[in-house]
Amino acid sequence: MTANEKLHQDDGAAKIDSKYFKSLVGFLIYLTNSRPNILFSVSIISRFIENPSRLHLAAAKRILRYLQRTKDHEILYKEQNENRLTGYSDSDWAGSYDDRKSTSGYVFYLVTNIISWCSKKQNSITLFSAEAEYIAANEVVCQLVWLRRVLNDLQQNALDPTIIFCDNMFAIAMTKNPVFHARLKHIELRYHFIRDMVSKKEIQLEFINTND
Repeated sequence: MTANEKLHQDDGAAKIDSKYFKSLVGFLIYLTNSRPNILFSVSIISRFIENPSRLHLAAAKRILRYLQRTKDHEILYKEQNENRLTGYSDSDWAGSYDDRKSTSGYVFYLVTNIISWCSKKQNSITLFSAEAEYIAANEVVCQLVWLRRVLNDLQQNALDPTIIFCDNMFAIAMTKNPVFHARLKHIELRYHFIRDMVSKKEIQLEFINTND
């Protein structure tokens, strides 16, 4: 996508055929199964499939041009002798112009092999950026529980806590310190699942610089 581009529903541009746009977006969604580098962009344009404009189509065509120029990009999987899972969590804050909801994103590596990725809009509106990061991290943990169970079924038991990297220190603190309880009363109960996993030492959140 164009850097810092913000698409929204009522952009004043001429409307286009939604059937054609749905077909194009559906094709791009299929490609995200093997091209995680386009996942965020595709998740953004997929929000406008019911009433697309020329600006939305231009953003979709830009993704097509990117794919055309990067046909030689691929995911490389290497044989590993470890079963160490590592996750990365991030979110924007109120990135959607239409409803001010944030977008969560995560990726998991099995040693150096990428095995799971996601980018989607959050269900609720957050009041500050750390809350958006906190909710994003919780979604990561839900996926992590499933991945660890898959490894257990394959007799690759993960004994140590899984490291999840997050670029917000306050969000990390919220998972560990009950002192912040008063500021989190408005957050839905299901988003506090991450605290339980931290206390059980199933996961360990660590800080990573946004630039990294």
